[in-house]
Amino acid sequence: MPHAIEVRNLVKQYESGAAAARALNGVDLDVRRGEVMLLMGPSGSGKTTLISIMGCILRPTEGSVKIEGREIAGLKESELPRVRLDHIGFVFQGFNLFPTLTASENVELALDLKHLRGAKARRHAETLLSQVGLGDKLHAYPSDLSGGQKQRVAIARALAGDPGIILADEPTAALDTSSGRIVMDMLRSLASEKNRAVVIVTHDSRTLEYADRVVHIQDGNLQERLS
Repeated sequence: MPHAIEVRNLVKQYESGAAAARALNGVDLDVRRGEVMLLMGPSGSGKTTLISIMGCILRPTEGSVKIEGREIAGLKESELPRVRLDHIGFVFQGFNLFPTLTASENVELALDLKHLRGAKARRHAETLLSQVGLGDKLHAYPSDLSGGQKQRVAIARALAGDPGIILADEPTAALDTSSGRIVMDMLRSLASEKNRAVVIVTHDSRTLEYADRVVHIQDGNLQERLS
């Protein structure tokens, strides 16, 4: 069975000629199901570029990227949204919730992209929010939620399509220690209990205890792997 994500000789170059800058230099990386992998490195090291390519948001300049065994590097731009919908859930530092929608409506919006609407979508959103401990916040707006609660709504939304891969970009950076632990416990359980592949870009040393593997990147090169 293929890994959840397989990256080979991945290169990402911005601009060309004298202004060319390489963000990734021939990266090889496998992401396994059931693991939490931390991607760490200084600002500008290539972390966000790498996770964005794995999430089908950016396209590589060279190399191979396989999602659940399917090569996606050469797909047309119009084909990438379907890969994201079918396989990938995103969690961001800034939560990216719609302020005029309730917690339930934010999750329902993601379900709408999967063509699940109406009463079924509402019930499923309620189930997901209950799973992240927010069954009593279904009708709350983001402005009425704490940072940790907003991030849990974001996790529920990421799970709306039942993806096999969760990509999280600095999910604990804006959270206090208690909220950060709750969020990391959830991401850890998604890997260990639901067999999802979880990749977390982070500067937060508090997350290290949750990792199965830590991958360090610097100047577009993988420097070290700890299992």
